[in-house]
Amino acid sequence: KSLPDGCVNLMDSPEVIMKKFKRAVTDCEMAVKFDKENKAGISNLLSIYCAVTGKTIAEAEREFAGMGYGAFKTAVGEAVVADLEPVQKRVKELEANKDYLDAIIKDGAEKASRLADRTLTKVQRKVGFPNRIR
Repeated sequence: KSLPDGCVNLMDSPEVIMKKFKRAVTDCEMAVKFDKENKAGISNLLSIYCAVTGKTIAEAEREFAGMGYGAFKTAVGEAVVADLEPVQKRVKELEANKDYLDAIIKDGAEKASRLADRTLTKVQRKVGFPNRIR
């Protein structure tokens, strides 16, 4: 299930991600400038864009100087879609390999059980139960 507009789920489809960014709340000024106090929406979008592209805020501001918010929001959405694509591809590959996932789950459960047994044994000794209770 997809999250509300203000959140992007790692497995949202590219179409859903694009819609969410296009619907992002912004001011009516149309200047792509970082100003957390007066332009919180644009500042947030700039932060996201820079996080996924590796650009600085100043570079992004120059890149979108004179452009409207529509082009900016589209670019942010496209950058996020591109950044998430390899993650989504890998998740789908893993989900398709049930035997592999079952083996990981079984191995994890065995490791957790061994660790829990050691911990329980230590606790029982410290509280005065010489023989294991289980």
